[in-house]
Amino acid sequence: MNTGFTEPAKKHLGQNFLHEKGVIEKIVQAIDPRPGDVIVEIGPGQGALTFPLLKKHGELTAIEFDRDLHAPLQAAAHEHGTLHLIEGDVLGVDFTALAAQRGDGRGQIRLVGNLPYNLSSPILFHALDHAAAIRDMHFMLQKEVVERMAAGPGSKVYGRLSVMLQAYCAVTPLFVVPPGAFRPAPKVDSAVVRLVPKPAERIEVRDRAMFANVVRAAFGQRRKTLRNALNGVADAAAIEAAGLRADARAEQVEVAGFVRLANLLPGA
Repeated sequence: MNTGFTEPAKKHLGQNFLHEKGVIEKIVQAIDPRPGDVIVEIGPGQGALTFPLLKKHGELTAIEFDRDLHAPLQAAAHEHGTLHLIEGDVLGVDFTALAAQRGDGRGQIRLVGNLPYNLSSPILFHALDHAAAIRDMHFMLQKEVVERMAAGPGSKVYGRLSVMLQAYCAVTPLFVVPPGAFRPAPKVDSAVVRLVPKPAERIEVRDRAMFANVVRAAFGQRRKTLRNALNGVADAAAIEAAGLRADARAEQVEVAGFVRLANLLPGA
């Protein structure tokens, strides 16, 4: 098949195109698309994952920033299924509105994608803002980012990303992907991760903005104790009322502890 893709990967867009067939098959198996699912791919690139998903599922929505990829994607998609291509920056896409328009019977979408390393955290936080409209997410990311996402208290890589994601989602690392699976090959290993947003009744955060502020401040200066890091956000009395030690550091506090503290603060 002549796909029509002639453009090389663009370094400034963080493009690394997946090509390893075995890895692609494992990702499709992990996603396991079913009839009625509405799958939205972030950054289809040259269609390495797009076309196998289309072939298996028949229909796909994809968001692609690189205009040079739009025409060849549409042309190559015809023999595989129906591709709905959204042109633009994923950070400007309202997933909630998209789910209301194209979602499944529950008004939800499923997100997939090989995320650009330089934008992975902003995309993850953007997805969190629309978690109620998302059934699950399967992303390929830099391995160390996946390790941070899934880390627990006491780990050196446990941080703001870990707490924010785990407060709203179940995070499950699936498998590691070596550099050779991409063109050009990155200098680091990648990994595939599954995120499943929690049902509303299982999310204990009362005020999302307050919670985000507490977590951001706590990890803003990791070497500081909670008493010092949260100065101006929560005093020692509030920290202790949440069952935490004021002289503890943020990386020692479990997700539930941050939730309890945020819920105790005025305005929550």
